[in-house]
Amino acid sequence: MRLLVLLLLVWQALGEVNKPRPVPPVILVPGDGGSQMEAKLDKPAVVHYVCAKKTDSWFDLWLNMESLIPGFIDCWIDNMRLVYDNTTRTTKNSPGVMTRVPGFGSTSTVEWLDPSHHYPTSYFYDVVEAMVTGSLGYVRDFTVRGAPYDFRKAPNEQQNYFKALKHMTESMYNAVGYRVVYLLHSMGGPMIWYFLANQPQSWKDKYVEGVISMAGAWGGSVKAVKVYTAGDNLGIYLINPRSIREEQRSATSLAFLLPSPDLWKEDEVLVQTPKKNYTTSNFKDLFEALNLPDAYDMYLDTKNLLKDAPPPGVDLYCLYGHGIYTVDKLVYQEGNFPDKPELSYGDGDGTVNLRSAKVCESFASKQRRKVHAKAFPVMEHMAILKDVDSILYVLETLTNITEKNEEAAAKALAEEREKNMQCETSENLLKGKQ
Repeated sequence: MRLLVLLLLVWQALGEVNKPRPVPPVILVPGDGGSQMEAKLDKPAVVHYVCAKKTDSWFDLWLNMESLIPGFIDCWIDNMRLVYDNTTRTTKNSPGVMTRVPGFGSTSTVEWLDPSHHYPTSYFYDVVEAMVTGSLGYVRDFTVRGAPYDFRKAPNEQQNYFKALKHMTESMYNAVGYRVVYLLHSMGGPMIWYFLANQPQSWKDKYVEGVISMAGAWGGSVKAVKVYTAGDNLGIYLINPRSIREEQRSATSLAFLLPSPDLWKEDEVLVQTPKKNYTTSNFKDLFEALNLPDAYDMYLDTKNLLKDAPPPGVDLYCLYGHGIYTVDKLVYQEGNFPDKPELSYGDGDGTVNLRSAKVCESFASKQRRKVHAKAFPVMEHMAILKDVDSILYVLETLTNITEKNEEAAAKALAEEREKNMQCETSENLLKGKQ
């Protein structure tokens, strides 16, 4: 952190911090688990006597570290889980639970996952702080804003969010006068791809400067398979993965993040057991073995959301890590399925497999707008948001766009002055003839 501060001081010294610059407005698009959530309760029943049945006000649901400790985590799971309706093909909250995502348009609820601002729960904070304190002089909630969303849900349930995102894009363009940059992390990649794929190119050319992707999960991840089978403890050693996987399995976003059949061949084994192997071609069999019929329906709802989708159609800056052990297969011995897999590893950032991260740069041959890629060796999935080198790359990218805006503004000013001079000359000639 101290090194980052020193580098930012140098960066600041190189610029004119007192002079507002024509920076591209930035919208922060978080990944899975990257938005705060609040809840309010009026439940018909509770799963444990320590759980609250009714609350008079909204409380922090995600992230609230106290709710994840043993003894209270069952309450959190029941409050956080979704209920799937296979008739409407949509999800809703657990009975008696209301949720909301606070802070749309503000950076605070994506800079910090815990509203108390404990540094271990920082998210976009280091990136935003560098943008604000450096020579670019970004202003929170004006030239850089956040676009949090209910990360439990896949894009097919995010219509209201995408409508709000489009409106914020247009309003920031109108307020600042320059095209917008989406700065995203993890699941924010396929979310923005889905959003942009459903916008006309004319709209993108007018309002969107580009996308800076940090560890984008563009093609899914084998880790999502592991979450379905064995669960994931969120990096908190006190949590039993098997106790939390009920909530994780209820999220349609998890189905959305399953490995793409476009990247994983149908004969490439993802789950190996003594009796049967599972690949992208037989997820139905895997979900039957797990007794998760709703999960398979969610997969059917989401698996084609980006199939044959056009490229984003904007300038792309693809930042991703590699050289970190990343699960690429689950191997089960007799009697251990599904709770106790042996993990086989490949390349990636510890969460997103390398082939998925590289989807971003593959758009270079599919669109006319430019694609830039930067791979960071031994860079972990979350560390990319705090690493000096990756943050400096973001600053350099935003600076290059700003300088382009400055050149365009100077050219427009010169043309305006030339036009005014020509008008004055014409007027003087007319007066001379009179």
